[in-house]
Amino acid sequence: MYRERSVKLGKERSAIREIFEYGNARAKEIGRENVFDFSLGNPNVPAPDCVREEIERLLREMPAEELHGYTSAAGAPDVREAVAAYIRTSFGVPMRPELVYMTAGAAASLTVTLHAVLDRGDEVVVIAPYFPEYKVFVEGAGGVVKAVRADGNFHLDVPAIGRAIGKKTKAVILNSPNNPTGAVYGEGEIAALAALLEEKSAEYGSPVLLLSDEPYRELTYGAEVPYVMNYYKNSVVCYSFSKSLSLAGERIGYIAVSPAAEEAETLFAAVCGAGRDLGFVCAPSLFQRVAAKCLGKTSDVSVYAENRDILYRALQKYGFDCVKPEGAFYLFVRSPEPSAAAFCERAKKYELLLVPGDSFGGEGYVRVSYCVAKDTILRALPAFEKLARSYGLVK
Repeated sequence: MYRERSVKLGKERSAIREIFEYGNARAKEIGRENVFDFSLGNPNVPAPDCVREEIERLLREMPAEELHGYTSAAGAPDVREAVAAYIRTSFGVPMRPELVYMTAGAAASLTVTLHAVLDRGDEVVVIAPYFPEYKVFVEGAGGVVKAVRADGNFHLDVPAIGRAIGKKTKAVILNSPNNPTGAVYGEGEIAALAALLEEKSAEYGSPVLLLSDEPYRELTYGAEVPYVMNYYKNSVVCYSFSKSLSLAGERIGYIAVSPAAEEAETLFAAVCGAGRDLGFVCAPSLFQRVAAKCLGKTSDVSVYAENRDILYRALQKYGFDCVKPEGAFYLFVRSPEPSAAAFCERAKKYELLLVPGDSFGGEGYVRVSYCVAKDTILRALPAFEKLARSYGLVK
């Protein structure tokens, strides 16, 4: 009677959301302060001052019918120009506002772009571990996911990516800083990937697109994040302000099509058409304007850096195996037993809520989201130590 795929997705929540809801229920039973919830990537650092200041200014100065009314389908022209100008100034790409499409966050950016470029049966390469919803987005657009494992340090295995690309490959999704590993792909590996994609595009006679999913671009701890348009012409950036401005619930972002892409205007027209087809037109008007005023601003990243260092040092001390993240706000920890799900179930006995890596394509690992209050991490450390002792890890 109803679409089978939609019913299934509605009944089967993501592993992340499942654990988050378990945490809410558990908090009602024993108190929020006694549950150490590291499941959700929900920023806990306040938005920078420019967000509040711009909201107050807009409410005070802009007529309500303009502030809260519809913008153009692709976004307010002045906002699109502001985004294009920021890209031109910050990354040296001759971006034009006609190639910028405002969206309700990175999920909408990716979904619209995938619907714009995929025909049924087209393949999309993703780098495992990867954000689990990529599979939902790709399959929803009629595509097929081909996962390629990252190397031992969670960086790009370019030869393996090359082996995965075939005549049906339409795109590669890149996510740096990476969710769930925190890896930041360096200039050398981006350049190598770009060379590979040029080679494969020539081999198969059509461009393999590089879709750069960038909600964590500004959340780094000294690592530089190369701008993919400077390395590969057939690129599309799918950006979100959710993490940089701590606006996850406001759902605001954009799609930027490289002006050097083959038939860039046609690709952008496909983006506009997909947005129309999906009903993703006119991103939230107020937050389009707030985002435009706060381009290049970030929440206090030093808070995440301190959380990372406290948690990483402690888990290493307790005998857990993990690679120090270079960005984002996740720690990917190897499970002490083959089943990450079983490890997470044991962690619940100590009120630690961790996410198994299986749905990320990272079997044998768990994701620990440290965008929580510092006090939560400090109070959780004895529980992590008890968990480690239960496996005989503490020496």
